[in-house]
Amino acid sequence: MARKRKGRAVNGIVLLDKPLGGSSNQLLQKVRWLFQAQKAGHTGALDPLATGMLPICLGEATKFSQFLLDADKEYEVTAKLGIRTTTSDADGEIVEERPVTVSEAEVRAACESFIGSSKQIPSMFSALKYQGKPLYTYARQGIEVLREARDITIFALIINRIALPEVDMTVHCSKGTYIRSLVDDIGQQLGCGAYVTRLHRTKVADYPNDKMVPIEVMAAMVSEDIATREFTQIDELLLPMDTAVKSLPTLYIDEEQTHRLQHGQSVSGQTESPLVAGQYYRIYGILHAEEAFMGVGEAVLNPKDQKVESDTLFVSPRRSVVYDEA
Repeated sequence: MARKRKGRAVNGIVLLDKPLGGSSNQLLQKVRWLFQAQKAGHTGALDPLATGMLPICLGEATKFSQFLLDADKEYEVTAKLGIRTTTSDADGEIVEERPVTVSEAEVRAACESFIGSSKQIPSMFSALKYQGKPLYTYARQGIEVLREARDITIFALIINRIALPEVDMTVHCSKGTYIRSLVDDIGQQLGCGAYVTRLHRTKVADYPNDKMVPIEVMAAMVSEDIATREFTQIDELLLPMDTAVKSLPTLYIDEEQTHRLQHGQSVSGQTESPLVAGQYYRIYGILHAEEAFMGVGEAVLNPKDQKVESDTLFVSPRRSVVYDEA
């Protein structure tokens, strides 16, 4: 007999405004405790030095966290020229200092040269796994691991302020981009070195940053006593699960197809354009005579029919949370 999960079957996404200091996992556990959620997961850790948007998925929403891990991100960052550190940020030890003799024009040219697609070698102090352990565990032991360069894209890099040796930038980038490594690379290109003194994530996918909530605000919405805790106010912070996959095309199915989907069968429905093999679709069906988000499926095409397989990240809504975008 399966053991009953502790906590509430609450589903949705909350946008935590991560404070300075503390690990993403510690804050994740705190949010899970506040909501008393059965399951919780974040969508890409922020370093203790970093602040800003950290989407946390609760309950069934954890099944869609990969889509947010793969989403574009945007950061505000302050780089300080003239110094390199072991971690490429202010938490590391200084390993090199050089005079800053570059001009503002040279700084702009160097920064803008990184716009576009390129290869980036992850920092040894990243959370990227090697043989099951984060790279930073090896770095702290003085062990250097050979890292493979990864494909990244800098979609935009806007310089907001230059007050040498400091440079403020806003960076819109693809998944897998390490801002610390980007700043270190810029410093190396300028010949004087650089490290991150401030890093703030302002955007994940298309989530509005005005919906971010500090952990203290969440904590003030519930009592410390779990036995008497009311969740009405804090649950209003939850965004619907389908907000994690809004970039995907939509498939609408009728009540009969909804029944098929609930039983793990492939379905067909209406889309704005013909199905594309291998493409993921967010699926909306009919439950209790109302339209409801059913989950995500992958299109599988053959000469006889065009259907979406339902066994990929399928979820049945258990709790509806209304999100008013106005």
